[in-house]
Amino acid sequence: AFLATGPRQDNSVFYEIRTYDIKPSKMKEFGEMINKYFHLRTALSEVVGIWSAELGAMNKVIHIWKYDNFAHRAAVRRAVADDKDWQGKFISPALPLVEKQHNEVAYLVPWCQLGKPPKEGGVYEWVTFQMKPGGPALWGEAFQAAVNAHISTGYTKLIGVFHTEYGLLNTVHVMWWNETADHRAAGRHRAHEDARVVGAVRDSVRFLESQQNMLLMPLPCSPLK
Repeated sequence: AFLATGPRQDNSVFYEIRTYDIKPSKMKEFGEMINKYFHLRTALSEVVGIWSAELGAMNKVIHIWKYDNFAHRAAVRRAVADDKDWQGKFISPALPLVEKQHNEVAYLVPWCQLGKPPKEGGVYEWVTFQMKPGGPALWGEAFQAAVNAHISTGYTKLIGVFHTEYGLLNTVHVMWWNETADHRAAGRHRAHEDARVVGAVRDSVRFLESQQNMLLMPLPCSPLK
């Protein structure tokens, strides 16, 4: 049981999380190119959103793509490679601006549906938890309780909880939305004084190896703004 990955959503839909590290002097140029040409790429498949890191990391761009299954992704990747507009107008000039790329395949956890912010504007928090080996069969219940405890305070909006299938395993990415960074900070202070949150987090961190938080800003071309 401790080697099982545990349940995931009962369908074949998955999300590819791509992270690009951009050369520091080229971040502005890369952002301008994305906003100008990204429609060429989104014509081929659905993107959930695209963000740049504001705090917790620098010169990073994160985008999340939705696929029906692995055959769908393979077909899209072939179409991307054959798209002369996308390759010529964006890929060829953009590649020299990129230091490295990283991708993961992840599923939404079975108790979470992909959400949307209540309005445009605001900031996104991307929290990456590296959990102990064993998968949700080991830590899933405690992790869900910790997330739900934060939701219950009402200061933040859950967008999605993603559990990796390819990439570094036992990684969970949680995306939150807040009206402003100050609103998020005030809410976190209140949450840390809430006995429900303290108790749930204390139980969940027994299974935690590490955690990283990033504050993300949606790019103008992002569906999630």
